[in-house]
Amino acid sequence: MDLKTWVRPNIWNLKPYSSARSEFKGEASVFLDANENPYNAPYNRYPDPLQWAVKEKISQLKGVPAEQIFLGVGSDEPIDLIYRAFCEPGIDNVVAIDPTYGMYQVCADINNVEYRKVSLDNEFNVDADAVLNAIDTHTKAVFVCSPNNPTGNSLNRAAVERILKSFAGVVVVDEAYIDFSSQPTFLHLLNEYANLVVLQTFSKAWGSAGIRLGMAFASREIIEIFNKIKYPYNINKLTQEHALSMLEKAGQVKEWVTILLQERVRLASELSRLSIVKKVYPSDANFLLVKVDDASAVYRYLVENGIIVRNRNNITLCMGCLRITVGTPEENRLLIEAMTKL
Repeated sequence: MDLKTWVRPNIWNLKPYSSARSEFKGEASVFLDANENPYNAPYNRYPDPLQWAVKEKISQLKGVPAEQIFLGVGSDEPIDLIYRAFCEPGIDNVVAIDPTYGMYQVCADINNVEYRKVSLDNEFNVDADAVLNAIDTHTKAVFVCSPNNPTGNSLNRAAVERILKSFAGVVVVDEAYIDFSSQPTFLHLLNEYANLVVLQTFSKAWGSAGIRLGMAFASREIIEIFNKIKYPYNINKLTQEHALSMLEKAGQVKEWVTILLQERVRLASELSRLSIVKKVYPSDANFLLVKVDDASAVYRYLVENGIIVRNRNNITLCMGCLRITVGTPEENRLLIEAMTKL
């Protein structure tokens, strides 16, 4: 991948802001470089702008060099950076599967970039030919989410790899739910495909949605572009501290995932027995897409009973469906009890 031909010229030529903490490397005892208040340690100091301590821990866990990791404010930050780095507003476009995570289109609209949807088939799988046919000379990126949201299924791996091989631009594989899937991650293909960007997150399996920390894995060159245009101190010290703490609890996270996978099977089984449920779709995520009689009415009934699910009735291919997150055994019991009364 000749990155220069894909990056916007103004971004390629951009001289990034140089923060005080990025200029200094090494040990010191007196910091008089960043106009910080010398009191209220340690929160008086700016955080590491490149979060090296967190990246080193993630590197050990994921088997990806720290230099190939970008940390953002949720996965939404690297998604937005892809538009800002590669897409000329009003000229370029991206291609994405449909239905999928809504922020891909929101970021396209914010950045004035055409967003081309390619519908999944009736089994919620991706047609590589349809995606490739939607690409033209102004297509800069393709977004695929696997396991996909809101459908819950992992996409056909061979189809995704065909897109990677056939399209010279950036291919984003969003793996927010990969910890709940039996399918292997695309991280192992980073060295094979220079145009691959893999997204993961602390929000799902790691139980840390509140800290808003997302991960992007890509070639060193793409990560350097992201670092060039991100805000200098995008990840605050408290978030970095919590992430380091969670990374020491990888064993606990695996236990949570095991419990949630067991609950996913049980919840799917119990939902399928209800008369109002028409279909429970297979899931590789921590949620179930469930087709019911009158999804909007069921949604309103559950809200009135203090149970919040997601109404996906108006989404492509999801008519009549609710998206239900797998909760604790007690939360799942309360959901089933409420729906049994309908």
